[in-house]
Amino acid sequence: MSSQFRCAADLLNARDQWIRYLKTERRLSPHTVRAYQTDLEHFLNFLSLYEGQEISLSTLAALTLRQARAWLAQKAAENAISASRARSLSSLRNFFAFLDEGGILHNPVLNLLATPKIPAKVPRPLEVTQAFTLLETALTAKDDWTAHRDYALFSLLYGCGLRVSEALNLDIRDLHIEDGMLRVMGKGNKQRMVPYLDTVATRIARYRAHCPAPETPDRPLFIGVKGQRLNQGMAQKSLRNVRALLGLPATVTPHALRHSFATHLLGEGMNLREIQELLGHASLSTTQRYTDVDYKTLIAIHKKAHPRGRAD
Repeated sequence: MSSQFRCAADLLNARDQWIRYLKTERRLSPHTVRAYQTDLEHFLNFLSLYEGQEISLSTLAALTLRQARAWLAQKAAENAISASRARSLSSLRNFFAFLDEGGILHNPVLNLLATPKIPAKVPRPLEVTQAFTLLETALTAKDDWTAHRDYALFSLLYGCGLRVSEALNLDIRDLHIEDGMLRVMGKGNKQRMVPYLDTVATRIARYRAHCPAPETPDRPLFIGVKGQRLNQGMAQKSLRNVRALLGLPATVTPHALRHSFATHLLGEGMNLREIQELLGHASLSTTQRYTDVDYKTLIAIHKKAHPRGRAD
């Protein structure tokens, strides 16, 4: 589908105001803002082609349920998965709510659309022994200071349950060593303090001792060989290399270490509210999916241990 949609100046201006709102007031990440903008522009492109003429705010004010359904059908025809269609609909609802709250136009038609059902994804954590082996292998997978960096990074993901983006965004000043805490900037620029284990602190200290770059409070904690902040691509590549050495599946990613952190804590009896705080989840329902993982693990252990569960 061509992206050369035809929009009147009033609609383009409203779009630009919305993008500024997402960046400055909602303080969404650049990645999320790009996704929202792409979703909106896909819709505007569809609507301009559907109407066969330039569209404006009055076009959106008159949008019908039939047109909205046709747009979702177009997304499906382009092989967009349910999660992608659901996100696109959410983006449009956000835009229309922005227009409504700003007194620009009112049209609740998108709220009449059923949100595409998204299959529930159950996190796939590592077993405890796999996690420990992966961490130790990271230390021996290379023969320079970056091995200590990867060892410290992966230990931080598993030992504190950070998102990889949160770990890589840490600066030296975010380490509150005397308190055993990390100052973490999470999604939506929400800050939280996260405790870290002595073993994690030791591995971070060892990495800092081996790292050749001079330290200042505002220097990134994890850096690449050129002295710049380590990017996610390189962190993922390092984990892929370790994964290959151990013959682990492709599901073993940096985020799987975060899943493992939550699942293993739950298995040790920590309650969901505490895990929610550590992970920085805005909603408890997001954390509750880990109960499914633990329940499935319990079933597997039971089948393996119980005489009736063994195959003859």
